[in-house]
Amino acid sequence: MAQAAQKASTFVWEGTDKKGQKTKGEASGSNIALVKAQLRKQGINPTKVRKKQQSIFSNKAKKITPFDIAIFTRQMATMMKAGVPLVQSFDIVADGLEHPSLRTLVLDIKNEVAAGNSFAGALSKHPKHFDSLFCNLIDSGEKSGALETMLDRVATYLEKTETLKKKVKKAMTYPIAVLVVAVVVTGILLVKVVPQFQELFQGFGADLPAFTQFVIKISEALQESWYIILGVMIALGYAFAEGRRRSEKFSDAVDAYILKLPIMGDILHKSAVARFARVLSTTFAAGVPLVDALDSVAGATGNAVFRKAVFKIRDEVSAGTQLQFSMKSTGVFPAMAVQLTSIGEESGALDDMLEKVADHYEAEVDDAVDNLTALMEPMIMAVLGVLVGGLIVAMYLPIFQLGSVV
Repeated sequence: MAQAAQKASTFVWEGTDKKGQKTKGEASGSNIALVKAQLRKQGINPTKVRKKQQSIFSNKAKKITPFDIAIFTRQMATMMKAGVPLVQSFDIVADGLEHPSLRTLVLDIKNEVAAGNSFAGALSKHPKHFDSLFCNLIDSGEKSGALETMLDRVATYLEKTETLKKKVKKAMTYPIAVLVVAVVVTGILLVKVVPQFQELFQGFGADLPAFTQFVIKISEALQESWYIILGVMIALGYAFAEGRRRSEKFSDAVDAYILKLPIMGDILHKSAVARFARVLSTTFAAGVPLVDALDSVAGATGNAVFRKAVFKIRDEVSAGTQLQFSMKSTGVFPAMAVQLTSIGEESGALDDMLEKVADHYEAEVDDAVDNLTALMEPMIMAVLGVLVGGLIVAMYLPIFQLGSVV
C-alpha cells in the first residue's frame, strides 16, 4: 500500500534567477527536495531552503486594519505609476506582504479582476475592508482612465485619515489611562493599606482626626461593597455603549457634548473639519459632483453634529447656494476653513484649497495632541500625588497627634 502523502509545509528560500540576481521568497511543498525541484523549473537556482518557523499564534488569523488597506493602496498606486499591468501588480504586491490575511485578500481581488471583473467590482465584494467611498473613487478612476492617479489620491487620503485617527485616539486614551491608574492605585490603598492602619488605631484610645475617620469609612464601604461598585461601573459602561449603539438621539447628544469638552472638544472639532475637507477634496477631485460628494463626506466626519451640518450643506448646495455660504450658515466650521473654501470656489481650484484646509487642521490636531501629552505628564504626577499623598496624610495624622501629646 502506498504511503500517505506528506502534509505540505511552507519553506523560505533564497537563490538566484536566470540573470544571476539574488532573489528570495516562500514556497509550499512536502519536503526540501521537492521545493528545490519546483524552483529550478521556474528558472531559479536555490542556494538556501529551510522550513518556515511557525509561531504559537500562527493559527490565529491576523486582523486586517484600515492602515493595512492604506499600505496596499499605496503599493498598488506605485506599481500602476511604474507602468506595471494591473493583474501583475497584484502578484507583486502580494509577494511582498508579510500579513497572511492581507495577502489572501489581495490574491482574491486579483483572481476576480483576472476573471474579467472591474477593480471596483472586485473591491465591492469585500465591504468589510473597502467601503462604498473607496469603491466609488476607484470606479471613477477606472472609468476616467486615470486609475493610477486615483489610487495615489485614495492612498494619500487613507494615510492622512488613519494618521489623524491615531492621533485623536492617543489624545483620548491618555486622560482615560490617568483616571484608570488613579482609581486602581487608590482602590488598592483603601482595601489593603488603610485596614492595617485601622487595626493600629484601635489601641490608641483617643478620637481620630475627622479626615482619618472619613478615609476609614470609605475603606470600610469599599471592602464591604467593592463587588457592587464594580458591577455598577460595568453596568453603566455597558448601558452607555448600548445606548450609543441603539439610540441615535442619545448618540447624537453624546457627540454634541463631546465637542464642548475643554481641550478634547477642540481636538475632536478640528479633526472633524480636517476629515470633512480631506474627503471632499478627494471625491471632488475624482470628478464626483459636489452634491454627491457631500453624501460621501457626511458619514466620514465621525461626529453627528458635523454629519447633520453636511446634510444641511448638501440640501442648500443642491438648491443653488454656494458651498462657502452653506458652510458658514451651519456655524460649526471655523472662519479660516470657510475663507479658504471661498477662495477655492472663486478660483476654480476647490479641491486644492480643501486639501490645504485639511493639511492645516491636521497640523493643528498634531500640535494639540503633542501639547496635551506634555501637559498630562505633570498632571499624572499631581493627581496621583494628591490621591496617594492624601491617604498617607490621613493615616499618619493620628500618629503625629499622638507624638505631640507625648
